[in-house]
Amino acid sequence: MRTLAFLVAAVLATVWYSSKTILAAWLRLPRRPGGVYDTTGRDWGRVILRAAGVPVAVEGAEHLSPAGPQIVASNHASLFDILAILGHLPVPVKFITKQELFRIPLYGAALKAAGHVRLDRARAREALEVYAGAAKQIVERKLTMLVFPEGTRTRTGALLPFKKGAFVLAIEAGVPIVPAYVANTFGIQPKGSLRVHPRPIRILLGPPILVTGLAASDRDVLADRVRAAIVALKERVDGLQPPA
Repeated sequence: MRTLAFLVAAVLATVWYSSKTILAAWLRLPRRPGGVYDTTGRDWGRVILRAAGVPVAVEGAEHLSPAGPQIVASNHASLFDILAILGHLPVPVKFITKQELFRIPLYGAALKAAGHVRLDRARAREALEVYAGAAKQIVERKLTMLVFPEGTRTRTGALLPFKKGAFVLAIEAGVPIVPAYVANTFGIQPKGSLRVHPRPIRILLGPPILVTGLAASDRDVLADRVRAAIVALKERVDGLQPPA
């Protein structure tokens, strides 16, 4: 029943909140912190999580700057990562995502209207331009930008190797990276599965990692620092898990 409730809520909430976002853009409502483009994303995530029977707890929210700008770098195991982060972080979040999502009718138009950033990973030169443009937006609009350094969802639950684009973005923007680990989402809905297995989600946030003085050539060093911070957050969760 939870899977059915999740699927129905996902469809209805996506249609409703996408339409609301597109209408706001059509009416030329301005983007402002806490405005309609932020609240629709938050409410979309919360409605679907509630239907799936999945509660969310956030730990370490004090590491986020209420006013931004900043980048949140998180592991990625499931759609539920995005739902939990959008729905429950105490600051509005935008994200960089693959261009295929922007092609989905209604939903893609809502992503564009809300100010999320499209990335074509197959075109390296365009990707660099997107990152440069995103860096400018992060600074000028004081955004909290969500990135998944793994680049795709894990199929095993293990943390995948990090791609470097997110760290080039942080250095270009000159903003801190807040490491995040979202626990238990892989068990809720592994990649390729529709079935939902409800369990509580924990979002753990670590102290921000500064990029002051770093150049693009330091992206590997920065990636290692962020990965180590995320692994440390994961180990905090794993240390509290009961033995199998």
